[in-house]
Amino acid sequence: MRQQDRGMNPYVAGTLAGLVLTLSVLVAGKFFGASTSYVRSAGLVEQVVAPAHVEQSSYFMKYLAKDPGIDWQWMFVLGIFFGAFLASNATDSFRWTDLPDSWRDRFGPSRIKRFGTAFAGGALALFGARLADGCPSGHGLSGVAQLSVSGLVAMACFFAGGLITARILFSGRKS
Repeated sequence: MRQQDRGMNPYVAGTLAGLVLTLSVLVAGKFFGASTSYVRSAGLVEQVVAPAHVEQSSYFMKYLAKDPGIDWQWMFVLGIFFGAFLASNATDSFRWTDLPDSWRDRFGPSRIKRFGTAFAGGALALFGARLADGCPSGHGLSGVAQLSVSGLVAMACFFAGGLITARILFSGRKS
């Protein structure tokens, strides 16, 4: 029998996220947001191979003209990675795995299928975040913290989308 990983208490995690958001606003004057860092990264990489194309793109230049380097948002994304690593180690839930048990139980042992699905899902989520002009951290955390209507609507949509996706992906789960 497999043990279930419960991770960090959600109330503790929510409190810590709120404290970090408050400190971010107090110290740096910045609310959370991550999706723009992917646009910035893509523009920086493309500047290496096709600089003329980037200079002609108003979309890339919107983010690269003022500050062409790594910014606070890019460091925020890096902080998410290290913060998740620290939190999983603090709760003894960290383990390297390329195939989560829940995925293996539902879809089988194919790593290619898992990575392809994860990549496609990530690309779709990022595309949607750019269309909405913000991601779960920007609209969800920062928007709700400011009690913005768009943040509350976005958060409701994130939960609805998550519930529907989980239902579709794991409704036939064997356990």
